[in-house]
Amino acid sequence: MKYLFVHQNFPGQFLHLLRHLHAQGGNEIVFISETGHGAMPGVRRVGYRMPPAVPIGGPPPVGEIARATERASHVARAARALRALGFTPDIIIGHHGWGELLDLGDVYPDVPMLGYFEFFYHPSGLDVGFDPEFPFSPTSAPMVRLRNTLNLQALALPGWGHSPTRFQRDTYPPWARERITLLREGVDLTRCRPDPRAMGRPFTLGDIHVSPDEKLVTYVARDLEPYRGFHVFMRALPHILAGRPDARVIVVGGDGVSYGTPPAHGCWREHMLGELGTWIDPARVHFAGRLPYDLFRALLQRSDAHVYLTYPFVVSWSLREAMACGCAIVGSDTPPVTEFLRDGKTGRLVPFLEPRRIAQGVLELLEDHRLARRLRANVRAQAVRTLDMGDYMTRYMTLVARLTGREIRARDTDRDMG
Repeated sequence: MKYLFVHQNFPGQFLHLLRHLHAQGGNEIVFISETGHGAMPGVRRVGYRMPPAVPIGGPPPVGEIARATERASHVARAARALRALGFTPDIIIGHHGWGELLDLGDVYPDVPMLGYFEFFYHPSGLDVGFDPEFPFSPTSAPMVRLRNTLNLQALALPGWGHSPTRFQRDTYPPWARERITLLREGVDLTRCRPDPRAMGRPFTLGDIHVSPDEKLVTYVARDLEPYRGFHVFMRALPHILAGRPDARVIVVGGDGVSYGTPPAHGCWREHMLGELGTWIDPARVHFAGRLPYDLFRALLQRSDAHVYLTYPFVVSWSLREAMACGCAIVGSDTPPVTEFLRDGKTGRLVPFLEPRRIAQGVLELLEDHRLARRLRANVRAQAVRTLDMGDYMTRYMTLVARLTGREIRARDTDRDMG
């Protein structure tokens, strides 16, 4: 089959699917993305270049919409060039978040489209106004609704959609969910798996050295910011450090802002270190930045207690990977997390906004070895049942077959992902 993928950040959410399609053999795969780095075997990239953003009068969502329409135009131009060269895909797969798919129906009107629907914004009840530390003015509600312009444009297109979690799909209006398949993303359970020997040997990460007789607490986010509970995690640390003098903490994440807004000055890491001062011992709390995948995976395998917090918003891949690695997880009692974890069964759930309760959850797992072992075994078993990459690929291929009307050979959907 011929596949056309579109995502401004190659390969986006499609890494595993691209690997699977290449492993099948016989597929022609083209990927339109913004000019940048990255390559994969069997994938032909077609880049487009966005000019610098021009300030536009009006509220921020207006600028986002203008930028998205410009991006859609660039993608359509790239697709026309492909069509002129004789490439017509059997299916178009992409992400609706940046408007890139909006004009592709004009280029390939008879080609089915499968779009990734990530999140529908709401002025109340989800992420907006969830954290009282960052109050939301009701007068800003129209601006939140305006952010759904691209979502609504995408839903007006012909084609089909999918979402990775029930929580994310259900943020969309009921009338829209009828065209959005729940397609739970998988994890490579072979690479992400428990390592029973990890805790019995020294662990080294750069100049950070953790001995086997120390307890390791881990926290991971793409960027260290309030949407992922970084501020409340930091406020929990003094209680954890005081409760367990043998505990070390490794924090993984960048200093940018993926969601929400930056602090008035500097980054959130600097902001929270300034707030907590000497309560944070730099000899015991280490900021590792972003890690290569193998080091990230080794860190999860060594972790004695892993903390994952999030607003009612999209869930991180790192939660799935922590489950697959058999981490003893302390998670926020928020809907994205409770879809994956059950308190006392596969993790310990704590209130997002209460640092002392977060600390208590961590200390409980560090002190109650039987509980930690049970949670580790249960969460790994849960990952095997629900997050298997082979099952995910089979479901993906079944959906592609339904949309294209082309039969997917059985052996194409169960080949080892490696």
